Amino acid sequence: MLFQRVYGIDLGTSNVKIYDQKKDTITKEKNMIAVRDKDTVFAVGNEAYEMFEKSPENIDVVTPMSNGRISDVMLVEAILHTLLARCHTFMGYHPTLYFSVPMDMTEIEKRAYYSIAHRGKLKKCRVFLVEKPIADALALGIPIHRTRGSMIANIGAQSTELSVIADERVIISKIFPIGGKQFNAAIAAGVRRKNSFQISRKTAKRLKISLTDLAAEKQEGRKVMGIDTVTGLPRDGIVTSYTVTATVREQVIRIADEIRKFLERTPPQVRANIMSEGIYLTGGSTQLPGLDRFLSGYLGCPVQLSQYFDLCTICGLKELINHPALHRWAFTPKKRHY
Repeated sequence: MLFQRVYGIDLGTSNVKIYDQKKDTITKEKNMIAVRDKDTVFAVGNEAYEMFEKSPENIDVVTPMSNGRISDVMLVEAILHTLLARCHTFMGYHPTLYFSVPMDMTEIEKRAYYSIAHRGKLKKCRVFLVEKPIADALALGIPIHRTRGSMIANIGAQSTELSVIADERVIISKIFPIGGKQFNAAIAAGVRRKNSFQISRKTAKRLKISLTDLAAEKQEGRKVMGIDTVTGLPRDGIVTSYTVTATVREQVIRIADEIRKFLERTPPQVRANIMSEGIYLTGGSTQLPGLDRFLSGYLGCPVQLSQYFDLCTICGLKELINHPALHRWAFTPKKRHY
């Protein structure tokens, strides 16, 4: 229809991804909002992120998501409506929104997605929910209707979600709080112990991307600015790849141990298929060099790394939106079709 607008929305802890069917485009912006004097929205998305750790005292820059779940409905609503308006000034008379959501949500948490959508221009919109592991599976090309056991590990910004798909559904899932932010915090703590100066979370993130090498092939260093822990004065220092990789490896081993425990809870026949087929790895924090090889060696099974990384879920929503046969995987809080 001419005035029909359909959007796929992945509200991640770090980034918001929006798929616009009309334009066939995917937009990604930081899931952050800057609030001035606690009552006025000052900046949203990438503009707010630019102010992170540099804003004056009367401006708070926060993310309204926690472990992939909505923690502040009003702020998420402001971010969603602003970013949708940037994608398309005219959103149709009855737009349709497909949200990717974590597993094991309560009805109250599901209703929160309706609350953030039914305002202003979206007052008459239709809202559908799609479980994230299902969206990931569609993007990864996993045949949901006939797989005998496929496991997906989505390592996000603040949490990792493990899911097993069999019998045309997600039979078991688990979310635990280890992700990119924990990697950043571990790097900052490691640098503080090793170099005796404090770096910001933004700097820790840049070091994570540039120096981490779980294959232990890099022998590099970076000169960064920080605060001396003894004098409290700014100074620079050299951070080595060894220091960064050692701290990241500790967090990755924690994830691997959680995967092992998770596999122990999986039915034997399903586990056997997973160990043969391999574990699918996706999420923004899987871009660390050598991560798939490290986990494969640690777990003793193949690990297949998605090239979509943090866009995997939104690409799965795109597949679902554009193929009516897949709409059976979208549901409302009161009704689910399998």
